[in-house]
Amino acid sequence: MEHFTLIDGALHCERVPLERIAAEVGTPVYVYSRAMFEHQADIFRAGLVDAGIENAHLAYAIKANPNRAVLAVLARRGYGADVVSGGEMQRALAAGMPAHDIVFSGVGKTRGELASALDVGIGQFNLELEEEGEVLAAIAAAGGTSADAVLRVNPDVDAGTHAKISTGKAENKFGVAIDQAVAMYGRLAALPGLNMRGVAIHIGSQLLDITPLEAAYTRIGQLVAELRAAGHTIERVDLGGGLGVPYKAGDVPPSTAAYGTMVARVTRGWNVQLMFEPGRFIAGNAGVLLTRVIWVKPGAVNPYVIVDAAMNDLARPALYDAWHDFVAVRPNGERMMANIAGPVCESGDTFAMGRDVDAVKSDDLAVFRTAGAYGATMASTYNSRALVPEVLVDGDRYAVVADRIDPATILAAERLPDWLTA
Repeated sequence: MEHFTLIDGALHCERVPLERIAAEVGTPVYVYSRAMFEHQADIFRAGLVDAGIENAHLAYAIKANPNRAVLAVLARRGYGADVVSGGEMQRALAAGMPAHDIVFSGVGKTRGELASALDVGIGQFNLELEEEGEVLAAIAAAGGTSADAVLRVNPDVDAGTHAKISTGKAENKFGVAIDQAVAMYGRLAALPGLNMRGVAIHIGSQLLDITPLEAAYTRIGQLVAELRAAGHTIERVDLGGGLGVPYKAGDVPPSTAAYGTMVARVTRGWNVQLMFEPGRFIAGNAGVLLTRVIWVKPGAVNPYVIVDAAMNDLARPALYDAWHDFVAVRPNGERMMANIAGPVCESGDTFAMGRDVDAVKSDDLAVFRTAGAYGATMASTYNSRALVPEVLVDGDRYAVVADRIDPATILAAERLPDWLTA
């Protein structure tokens, strides 16, 4: 996270002191570095280009961080979007991403979402089941148009990641069984209103080893050969995303150079446009969650550092036992063994247990690092807490790119029925 550094003893995002953001915006607050988003976007592309992959389609996985300002930054870097809902599609369009550069993924697209995506002219539908293709074909044919689509297959490859972010095993809900793909592809390709262009795959997220990816890509290469032998024209292969980021010491994700080299080797001779859906890789280390210590509460074994951020602001530790480094904004060189927890009324509202961290006291500022992906996008208002704001830093300036939505505003959106006001 080279764009989050100590300057004169205090943590900065680029050249903006986090203490300033805390004073002017309040805490908790997500803080993003524009330069880091751009850096990660550029090195992902460079890893492919340097390996000789020239015509790749890059579609940022919006679910990782859907803030419109973030999307606008990536649109200027030439990225399209991978979306999994009509709402994400609207965000991509609002950020300036062309409709033809949008890929619509997801296992539960509604008929309304399919129709809306056709209306705006998105570039590709990633089909998850045969019935979805039949419905899409009927909607397109009824409107006198044709939908470009690929078939997502499940290669039954274990990504070796957390069970809740694994998507390529046979028991996962995503894609169609690879042994059914050739016959199903043939039936879909025969439908008027559907223009089948190729296949797609995505086996999971936060991969620290490219070996499972190579195994999955090899199986897809075999499928491409089988489809062509059956008389189908295959023009695109969507290889998904999944490259991990370092959350803690010892995490060593593959370099983009190693990834690009592997992809170029495995896909040599495919003669297709390769498509990629990076998300966490671009966003993860581009953001932190800035928080303030409320109390340091004595505990049975270790003290509890109670911060004003909670599981409703950053859900990953509660959902996945995920690790986020916790560091003081103005460290004094001292350390402490502590549990880091939020104020929500759940025992699961803990970020770390028995962790060696910077020594902090009440009113100190600290950050949870590597929070740019799957942070604010998963936030809620549980316990009637405010919805966390987001800030984007650009050099020595910053802007609030998502307001804090306070409990009073949320309450004002609720209504009492007449029969409770009499």
